Amino acid sequence: MKVVVIGGTGLIGSQLVGRLTEHGHEAVPAALDTGVNTLTGEGLAEVLHGASVVVDVSNSPSFEDEAVMEFFRTSTTNLLAAEAEAGVTHHVALSVVGTERLQESGYFRAKQAQEELIKAAGIPYSIVHATQFFEFMNGIADGATDGDTVRLAAVGIQPVFSGDVAAQVGRTAVGTPVGGVVEIAGPDRYRLDDLVREGLAARNDPRTVVADPHATYFGAELQEDTLLPGPDAHLGETRFTDWLARQQ
Repeated sequence: MKVVVIGGTGLIGSQLVGRLTEHGHEAVPAALDTGVNTLTGEGLAEVLHGASVVVDVSNSPSFEDEAVMEFFRTSTTNLLAAEAEAGVTHHVALSVVGTERLQESGYFRAKQAQEELIKAAGIPYSIVHATQFFEFMNGIADGATDGDTVRLAAVGIQPVFSGDVAAQVGRTAVGTPVGGVVEIAGPDRYRLDDLVREGLAARNDPRTVVADPHATYFGAELQEDTLLPGPDAHLGETRFTDWLARQQ
C-alpha cells in the first residue's frame, strides 16, 4: 500500500520509511525538503494522490506556546482536509504518553488539540502514544539546567528507543485503525533524575542532577505516574543501558 509519512525525513520518519519499504510498501517521505508544507498546504494534494495511509510524525519547529499551538492546529487541519479529498482510509499520528496529564504545558496542550482534531475528522485513525525517546534525554537535561545544576522531579519514566517507536508506528500504520490510542514504552522503568544522571555520566558531562519535586517538565509539574504508560502498553526490546553503550 502507499503510505505517506509526514515528517518522513526526521528521527522517527526516516526509520519508519525504511521499515515500511523493507516490508514491500510504497513509503513516501513528505517534509519541507521534499516540497510538502502542511502549514500552507503546498504539495499535499500531489503527495497524497493514491495514498491509503497517512502517518504524521512531524513536530513543531518552535515550542513557544502560541507557535506550537498554531503549528499543530493548522498543519493537522490542512492535512486532514487533504486526506478527505484524497480518500485516505487511515490516519496515524505519533503523540506522547501522558499528554492529557500535562495540560499545564503549552506544548502538550497543542498535542491534545491535535488529537482532538483527528478524533473529530471522521477519517479512521490510530494515535500512537510513545514515552520519551532515549535520544531526547540530553534535551530534557538542557531544558532543566540552571548553571551547572540540572533540576528534575524524581518521578517514574519508562523511556524508549526511537527505533522501537518507529517499529510500533509501522505496525499500527499497516493494521486496522484502532479508533483510539496505542502506547509504546521501553522495557525498563527509571526515576527521571536517575535516568538523566546516568545519561550525563556516560558522556562525561560534569553537570550535577538534583531531585526537585517542583521542577517542571516543559512547563508542567509532574506526579509520580504522569510520564508512565498504562498496563497494556507495548514494550520495546532495546534497553537504555545497551543503547548508551553503543553511543560511546
